[in-house]
Amino acid sequence: MIKAIIFDCFGVLSTEGFRVFCDQYFKNSPDKRAAAQTAMDQLSLGNMQYESFENALAELAGVSKKIVSSYLEGNKPNVSLFEFIREKLKPRYKVGMLSNTGADWLDQLFTPEQIALLDDVVQSYKLGIAKPDPRIYEAAARNLGVQPSECVMIDDIARYCQSARDIGMQAIQYKDFEQMKIELEALL
Repeated sequence: MIKAIIFDCFGVLSTEGFRVFCDQYFKNSPDKRAAAQTAMDQLSLGNMQYESFENALAELAGVSKKIVSSYLEGNKPNVSLFEFIREKLKPRYKVGMLSNTGADWLDQLFTPEQIALLDDVVQSYKLGIAKPDPRIYEAAARNLGVQPSECVMIDDIARYCQSARDIGMQAIQYKDFEQMKIELEALL
């Protein structure tokens, strides 16, 4: 029986500026894209400061830090998803967020009303572990007071969905709101 739904942040609860930046500047450069991902991984684990991360991306892309910031800090909340959470999920399920993040963006990214819909938030940099490490999914379930088998993980990255499944969670790869809603309602 499903008792909790856990959402990824970037690419699900909000837009995803890092991936858009990489698509724009590293589309034809797998080495630079890999270096950018390595920097993101270090940021997500809490091993790199945000300013150093921005500087690394700017250097890799050959652009100003201001341009990097415009991509990374221009994320917008998924209003349709938050309305669905408020109207359909929150009354019946625990709702969590699990995200690979390098800083606490919640107050800048979401309204207080949107944040209030989340029963728990797990951010990788605070734990020093990141998806796809099974321990971070286990922490998210534990913080919500449920077993992994009682959770649905919704993430836009296929390998993160698979990692959730590997520890017993249900998982949905988010492509768009309507697709996710249909798949989630079928599970519930």
